[in-house]
Amino acid sequence: MLRQSLKALIFTAIAAVLPLGAQSMAEQTYKNITVLKGTPTDQLVPAMQFIAASLGVECAFCHVQGKPDADDKPAKKTAREMITMTLSINKASFNGRLQVSCYSCHNGHERPTAVPPVLETDTPARAETPAAPAAAGAAPTADDVLQKYVAGMGGADAIQKITSRVMKGSIHAGGTDNPIEVFTKAPNKRITITHSGNGESFTAFDGAAGWMGNSGRPARDMSAPESGASSLDAEFYLALRVKYMFQQVRRGRPETINGVECETLNGSGPGLPAVRLYFDKKSGLLQRMIRFADTPIGRNPTQIDYADYRDADGVKIPYRWTLSRPNGRFTIQIKDVQSNAPVDDTRFAKPSSDAK
Repeated sequence: MLRQSLKALIFTAIAAVLPLGAQSMAEQTYKNITVLKGTPTDQLVPAMQFIAASLGVECAFCHVQGKPDADDKPAKKTAREMITMTLSINKASFNGRLQVSCYSCHNGHERPTAVPPVLETDTPARAETPAAPAAAGAAPTADDVLQKYVAGMGGADAIQKITSRVMKGSIHAGGTDNPIEVFTKAPNKRITITHSGNGESFTAFDGAAGWMGNSGRPARDMSAPESGASSLDAEFYLALRVKYMFQQVRRGRPETINGVECETLNGSGPGLPAVRLYFDKKSGLLQRMIRFADTPIGRNPTQIDYADYRDADGVKIPYRWTLSRPNGRFTIQIKDVQSNAPVDDTRFAKPSSDAK
């Protein structure tokens, strides 16, 4: 089994028992909810993850083990006061937009840094004046960036000739490598199956909703935010679909990612997480995607870095991608790809609760 931190295990266990069906509020599901009353149930655990990552702490920093509703620890009272403070600042100064959060001051440390650091040398480092950019034509539009992405992959015709892929490789997480299979099918079906000594684990999107499961345990439906993120991963023709998926696609400032100069696009729209996309200026290929999951107190990022692009039946696709979150990271390395392999839709369906 892939090793996880105690914090990740606790969050996973809590999420597994969240009620399904009609949306409920946190105070209806959990005991002793005070400042986060009115928060949808499925956003409470992500909010706790945001706090833990912002302060670089574990659950036990605020909560009593086995009694998460208890108020025995002073840190829990302080956390409530800090949440109230940041929400008040955002309401008064930013029209309710979440511009100030736990991370604004803590930056991954238990205590915020209130004073600037002293000089460590008697020769202060001087910031180099950046060279003036070379004269160039008009900056590319969002459409220009997306068209170059399509061309870099091999062109729209080549992309649309492929309707399914079966990929096999390995997943590296927590210092352990395990075999993995990834089945994808147009327009938006995907399932990954990780094989380990303790059985199999599944992450899937069936074209309408996402689900997760493990061998010997009932599968669970993803929450709405999880399902939205999973639907994005399942987009088989992502290069052709970006501008149709998001209501707004805007060009951002160019950035350098792992030494590669990139154009950036920001996308937002209902039912999908806000995303930032990074494209290699030379090849046009997607280098990184960051998607953001909203919580009542801040945004949790998920970053996916794409690498090892190779030709697969006329289309360039990444054979390696690394997914990073504040509380975890894994890398998938693909070794074998079969294009247009027959994949029945039942492959993506959530098992019934009585399935054995």
